[in-house]
Amino acid sequence: MKNTKSFYWGDHRRYNSHANRIKDKYGGRVQKVSINAGFTCPNRDGTKGRGGCTYCNNESFTPSYCVDNNNIYDQIEGGLQFLEERYKSPKYYVAYFQSYTNTYKPLTELKRLYEEALSHKKINGIVISTRPDCINEEILDYLVRLKNDYFVFLEYGIESCYNSTLKRINRGHTFEDSILTIQKTAEKDLHVTGHILFGLPGESKEDMLKEAEILSELPLNALKMHQLQVMKNTVLGKQYINDPDAFSFFELDEYIDFIISFMEKLNPGISIERLVSEAPPWHRLNKGWGGKRADWVQKKIESVMEEKDTWQGKKFKKS
Repeated sequence: MKNTKSFYWGDHRRYNSHANRIKDKYGGRVQKVSINAGFTCPNRDGTKGRGGCTYCNNESFTPSYCVDNNNIYDQIEGGLQFLEERYKSPKYYVAYFQSYTNTYKPLTELKRLYEEALSHKKINGIVISTRPDCINEEILDYLVRLKNDYFVFLEYGIESCYNSTLKRINRGHTFEDSILTIQKTAEKDLHVTGHILFGLPGESKEDMLKEAEILSELPLNALKMHQLQVMKNTVLGKQYINDPDAFSFFELDEYIDFIISFMEKLNPGISIERLVSEAPPWHRLNKGWGGKRADWVQKKIESVMEEKDTWQGKKFKKS
């Protein structure tokens, strides 16, 4: 039987869909156009470490049109051509600074890069993916001014709420850094999305479910959730090849049950931007889910939620 309930967020979907909230706010779909602007990270260049995050292979999620030897304008042109052939035309396009740490340059250089993207006639704003330890008051104040004329969205890689895990994966920052930066960004009234990764070595299912309660206390607008996939040409990949028994991966049905349990505990005011990650099989070392695409898994999650008559925030307890 089709669900007819209207939930806290104002529609009939079983979770607070970020895509729906954006459409509600801006009157139509907002489509990201990915950009590789040639950034690096402080745990790659020696400032905080070498080698980057143990799980990171940027090639595994970077679109084919997005290469840093093209200037930003050319990348946008290539991205628009790709997206306009693939999707119905959205109402707005935003430049997505995606690869590596996209606030890890002096403000003068950041302004040049961001404003080059915003100068394109079809670009209405920017999405900036970065680390919580690589942004400061000066950058935030600039983005507040930019927000007067454009969409401005920030995405912070939280990855785990546990410092022992962050150290193990060579993040080079603490969870306390994430808390402080998210709070400062929210105080500036800038839209903030958090990234969280499930299945990292050393974390139990109970540890990961507890993160729903921890994240619910933060002033996040949205959350992206990813299951662990082990990529080739990464430190984690080498660890997996050397000791596969040290790793435990979610089977598909197990992940569906887990993510539903997680959402039941999650603050219903946090919209969900992503429930599952998808990497090309030629980049991945673990076996995956038999070729099931992310959109198929998302629909299956919603179908199971319907069967169980459950929803995001059903078990949320406000402190």
